[in-house]
Amino acid sequence: MPLAPVLKADLAARLAEGNAARVTVVTPNVRLARELSREFDQGQIDKGLAVWETADILFFGAFLERLYEDALYSDIAARLPLLLTGAQEQELWEAAIRASQWGEALLAVPQAAADCRRAWELAHGWRIAGALGTFPGNDDATAFAEWSREYAKRCELEKYTDAARLADVVAPLLKETALRKPKLLVAYAFDAVKPKEQDFFEACAKVGIEVRTCSPNRTAGHGRTVGQRPTLRVFPSAREELDAAAQWARSRLESGVQRIGIVVPELGQRRREVVRVFSRTLQPAHNLPRGERKALPFNVSLGAPLDGYPLVRAALSVLELASGEIPFEQASRLVRSPFIGGAESEMARRALLDARLRQVAPARVTLGKLIGLIEGCPALRRHLEAVFAVPKAEGGSPHDWGRHCTALLDAAGFPGERGLDSDEFQACAKFNETLAEFARLERVAPKMTFGQALSRLRRLCADTLFQPETPDAPVQVLGVLESAGLEFDALWVSGLTDDAWPLHARHNPFIPPALQRKAGIPEASAEATLERGKRITGGWLDAAAEVVVSYPVREEDRELIGSPLISGVPVFSGTPETRTCARYRDVIFSARRQETVEDGQAPALATKTPKGGTRILSDQAACPFRAFARHRLAAEALEEPVAGLDAKARGLLLHTLMKELWAELEGSAGLAGDVGPAIERAAKAAVAQAKLDDPFASLEHKRLTKLAWEWLEVEREREPFEVVALEEKRKLAVAGLELNGRIDRMDRLEAGGHALIDYKTGKPTPNEWLGERPDDPQLPLYALNAKEDISAVAFAKLRTGEMRYMGFSDREELIPSVKPAKDWKALLAGWKKEIESLGAGFAAGDARVDPKKLLATCRYCDLQPLCRVYERVNALEGAEGDADG
Repeated sequence: MPLAPVLKADLAARLAEGNAARVTVVTPNVRLARELSREFDQGQIDKGLAVWETADILFFGAFLERLYEDALYSDIAARLPLLLTGAQEQELWEAAIRASQWGEALLAVPQAAADCRRAWELAHGWRIAGALGTFPGNDDATAFAEWSREYAKRCELEKYTDAARLADVVAPLLKETALRKPKLLVAYAFDAVKPKEQDFFEACAKVGIEVRTCSPNRTAGHGRTVGQRPTLRVFPSAREELDAAAQWARSRLESGVQRIGIVVPELGQRRREVVRVFSRTLQPAHNLPRGERKALPFNVSLGAPLDGYPLVRAALSVLELASGEIPFEQASRLVRSPFIGGAESEMARRALLDARLRQVAPARVTLGKLIGLIEGCPALRRHLEAVFAVPKAEGGSPHDWGRHCTALLDAAGFPGERGLDSDEFQACAKFNETLAEFARLERVAPKMTFGQALSRLRRLCADTLFQPETPDAPVQVLGVLESAGLEFDALWVSGLTDDAWPLHARHNPFIPPALQRKAGIPEASAEATLERGKRITGGWLDAAAEVVVSYPVREEDRELIGSPLISGVPVFSGTPETRTCARYRDVIFSARRQETVEDGQAPALATKTPKGGTRILSDQAACPFRAFARHRLAAEALEEPVAGLDAKARGLLLHTLMKELWAELEGSAGLAGDVGPAIERAAKAAVAQAKLDDPFASLEHKRLTKLAWEWLEVEREREPFEVVALEEKRKLAVAGLELNGRIDRMDRLEAGGHALIDYKTGKPTPNEWLGERPDDPQLPLYALNAKEDISAVAFAKLRTGEMRYMGFSDREELIPSVKPAKDWKALLAGWKKEIESLGAGFAAGDARVDPKKLLATCRYCDLQPLCRVYERVNALEGAEGDADG
């Protein structure tokens, strides 16, 4: 039975009569209900009213829940099934799936359960639930039919219902006097009324409720001037398109336009980019430190996962730490979090504590371990000890675990001592609401361990989309389907390529496609999807006095074309909006007073024995500022605990192996016999010195043994030699400085002279010793300072599959793979000149930001925030330079 329409103006007049008129408006989504309420309130303000009764406008599902609650608090409550929450529905679907023959084979049961919930809603919305088990389908459809039977059986047995069937529960109750029923029920902006909704409206009509439909005004475009007709704009990329839309929105705001809409396809994937672009365009000062927090002049319709909010992330981290090990990075964020008790008073001390913890903490920490490592932060230690003291419980119900979580958070001083801002306060309230919803799982979920409970709570937070409420914003950023039915003063619809619009037909995988097409579900067929796309496009073009549609012509290396649904829109021929507000960084740079100061010269070094050893010269060669910052300012990056051994520890392990091995073999003569026992002893000593525990100890012992066997095969190819120095400390003189050094190994050669050897596991390149500012000049410096007659300097490349010597010698075939220098004395003289220059520069205070290989030198340097090299070197130029180098 088609519903009679009512004009929007007449509807507004009826709503203005107040609650006595008993008019209720239902909408297909929450945003439309909120927008219609705003329009009504604005209309009352425009009439000069100061006070008026709130219009009864709500989402269709919320209207059903209200009727259900009315019945629940009446004499008929005993006859009602219990309405499941979303989390309870999810739990029952997961149980049905796990109990089935497919339960063990599925890797992602929670995701499958979420898909089942959507399919169940679709089946009941379009009245095809009864055909699920009889209509032919694939394996997915067969599995869903079995799961849905098990789910329905559990619901019937325990008298449960869900949101998908709530309309069928409420409809028979409409004749009851206990329910607050409207005289007039208006369905506003329903693009297509589903059979379930149609049945409910007919049930309302049978009990005397007048049911009408209402559509948005499609007269916004009437009386436009030529310049106001819908126009099409094309952009080189989606990024430039979004930036232009933000500039357009700002220009319309500045001209007095009050309601502006921006439609962005795939808003969920681009949400962060949208927030960043519109924030810097519409309110450039929004993120200035210590600035007044003002509401942004735009609102993004799609929320973010609740567990992405810092306050909620901190709460979950407290609970995870109380349950067992967590990664150090997560513990680090918790230590520095403002949402733990005492954070404000200990802010600086906790930052220093975090830096210390990075030096001593393992890659994963427990609560007890973290407490034991805390020094200098009594409030933090006190709160974590209180968390540790909360009585442990195993095998509790969700309600019990909910109370336990609350006790843990209270012990931790959550949500901190400072006052929460509006967003944080609302996020905290939403988290508490989510925790309460988890506790209500007690009715449908079995007892569980704390780990299982925490996993469910974490997933519930991840699945909950949340957006803090803000004052009404003039700019609304919406997804494609969310924009249907809304009206604006100005509207920009972006991303309308032929690939994105109209939306592709996507049938639900759990319901046979033929059944979906037979039911007329729009998403199930290309024809229905196209028709819906045409209706929505027509609505856009009439939704505002000024309408802009746009699309990008390129996505990376793929060319794009516009949607055929906008082919009739004329291309924009005017002048694009110019940037009316410069970015804050540009304003700061343009307003600065430029003063050129030579800041590359630090005071001369006051000591002749600086700390840092030969690394000073390596850093000075790479960049004078790096050497100055590291060895005079003691600037170091924060350490990052890793599982097992980091690169530095592995290097020390290797050096110990070689030291122990050659201390026993003593030279080439020791290679003649069975070297197996010596290798075993050396590997065992290296692992013991590193204080490794199993399984790392046994794994490293095996790795070192294999590496030693492979390396000794390289040593056997050499002419006779005798090892005369192992890890020997020496004083090294350069440019009047005295540096500490340690020679990995020195061999006395039977052919005459000595060879200096440095162990390397990476990709050493002796050619980088040549020319100005030689890289890693440690071996050349040893050669210049050695009392012995040096005939060769070489890297020993200890890399599985690439074992060999690399370096220079004073004659042919002295060491395999070591190249003879063209002029050995000239090579030593060149090294002396360059190394003396590096030492003299460091001693004199040379601190220029002068990376040897531009950004190739800076890419892995930890001093970038200090030297700000990217303000001097263009990143693209650096990348091009890298290719040449």
